[in-house]
Amino acid sequence: MKKKLGCLHAHYSNIDYIENALSSYDIELLHFVDPGLMNRVTSDENFKSADAQKKVKDQIEWISQCHVDAILVTCTNYIAILQEDQLSISVPIIKIDEPYFEYISNINEPQIILFTNPATVKGTMERLNQYVYNNQKPVDLEVMVLDNAFDLLMQGQIVEYNQELYNFLNQIIRNENKVISVAQLSMVDASKQIENQTSRTIINPLNPLISAIVKQLSGS
Repeated sequence: MKKKLGCLHAHYSNIDYIENALSSYDIELLHFVDPGLMNRVTSDENFKSADAQKKVKDQIEWISQCHVDAILVTCTNYIAILQEDQLSISVPIIKIDEPYFEYISNINEPQIILFTNPATVKGTMERLNQYVYNNQKPVDLEVMVLDNAFDLLMQGQIVEYNQELYNFLNQIIRNENKVISVAQLSMVDASKQIENQTSRTIINPLNPLISAIVKQLSGS
């Protein structure tokens, strides 16, 4: 029987990445998108942490009732807000950042981790630092943020967004010998374009994530 994966996204742009990456697998995808939550978290002073936690809890529990075999959360800020001990579900939750964290924590060389969305940096790095601490795998990481590019994506200017990111990655490659990774799904296309045109590998969160999804669903 085909496995069903419920996917919770903070933005519609993540859907295509997951759809395309899993297109060759016998997995049915059910997508849930709520861009409003992160908008309120970042811009509404009256929207408290407890409100955000309740909203994510309600979303996860709603998805779990849709007969899914696993739930994928593709937003690191959603993951940071999520309080798993408050959930009353048995469906496994796959978090986009954990396979990525596992991958980069096994690299012993100095690394650069690149973001385009400043709002995801704090939550992602806090979770990465906790992961590193829990697994006793210290990493040598430098964080870089490509300012203003994410606004292009939010405005639907995907071509312009990818070009900005491509140019910035090219600049980093010329100036740095460190291992480079991109922290967001929206950065995958530009990073793959760089890989195809140069000899440099750009690590992205999608490849280890797909392996984790397939492993989870094949065993569930």
